[in-house]
Amino acid sequence: MRMSVYVAHILAGSLSLIFGFIALYSAKGAKLHRRSGMVFVCTMLAMCFAGFSLAVGNPWQEVNMSAATITAYLVVTSLATVRPAAASSRGLTLGAMAVAITVAVVDLTFGVQAVANGGKTASGIPAFPFFMFGVVGVLGTVGDLRVLRSGALAGASRVARHLWRMSFALFIATMSFFIGQMKVIPKPIRIPGLLALPVLAVLVTMIYWMWRVRIRRSLRGMIGVGAPKAA
Repeated sequence: MRMSVYVAHILAGSLSLIFGFIALYSAKGAKLHRRSGMVFVCTMLAMCFAGFSLAVGNPWQEVNMSAATITAYLVVTSLATVRPAAASSRGLTLGAMAVAITVAVVDLTFGVQAVANGGKTASGIPAFPFFMFGVVGVLGTVGDLRVLRSGALAGASRVARHLWRMSFALFIATMSFFIGQMKVIPKPIRIPGLLALPVLAVLVTMIYWMWRVRIRRSLRGMIGVGAPKAA
């Protein structure tokens, strides 16, 4: 049974990386982007469920439980952001926010304990991943509070929420495979700098889209306010 879950985890993870990169670099809103994005969502959730199941009962894999939980949270809330608003959306946001808060509290606590323990937890896991997932949980919670307070987002805010959450989920999956599972990579290409390229590509692309969607538009708006109107 455990072996079948492990195989499912690997298969779903591989497919999620393939379709995640297709969605990331295809024209936004086009048919290819939408279809590859939905496959990415389904395979990512399957991967997260399998990964969480494998980590349960293994104290040294608590970080994998956090990774699976926060990744699933990001994917679900990102998809919900671009779906038509429904009566159940507020309940979904509340439930998702509870997950984000839990991950934030648990992981930041583990991170602080790791620092106090010389940089690693008692299980030997470094503090960095706990702090990373904890900070993502905090950012997700803040974003969910904003949605609960102001209602469904629109325009650039809606697109930005969708982009950063889906992109960061892909970033976690890419980092987990190329860096976290480096030992399974064939030796001829097991070069840290080379394996870091896909991870950096996702991060740089996410930053680019956030700049394009939010910062550049804000700058244009500021310039437009002060500029004289055309005749």
